[in-house]
Amino acid sequence: MAAKFKKTAKKSTAGSANAQQQAERLSRSLSESAQQIWLAGVGAFSRAQAEGTKLFEALVKEGLTLEQTARKFAGGQADAVRDAVESKVGQARERATDTWDRLEKVFEERVQRALVKLGVPGRDDLNELSRRVDALTAELRKQGGAPARKAAKTPAARTTAAKAPRKAAAKKAPRRATRKAPAAPAS
Repeated sequence: MAAKFKKTAKKSTAGSANAQQQAERLSRSLSESAQQIWLAGVGAFSRAQAEGTKLFEALVKEGLTLEQTARKFAGGQADAVRDAVESKVGQARERATDTWDRLEKVFEERVQRALVKLGVPGRDDLNELSRRVDALTAELRKQGGAPARKAAKTPAARTTAAKAPRKAAAKKAPRRATRKAPAAPAS
């Protein structure tokens, strides 16, 4: 058994040395890979820093160009939309004005018909009447008479004119004295 143990110990020592060598190689390989990755990152950062400003400026230019193109397109569209809206508003105003004119005409005609039915003289009737009164006044003056005085137009003036003959008659009539009867004694 001791012989078996020695063989197994040799195998395990040889196996462990082999594993250790593999681990060292793997460690070196990983270190080298990490170093290369680090160096690639530093190089990329350096290049980005150097070309980054150029790239940034190029992107700003491209964005500005796109923005101007979009504004031109939107501006043209906005003008077209504004023109269309103004056109529609103008048409709506015209229709509203026409509608109000027709409504006003219908209203005036109906009011005129109602006034005629009630017998209220219209403007033409009053103008004709005024013309006839002027003609009669002129004819009266030709014949030597004075035109009649115009009647008082206010109700107060009419009331005063109506009371004048009564006051004159009251001044001519004698007044009668009236006595009060003595008060009856309270019981």
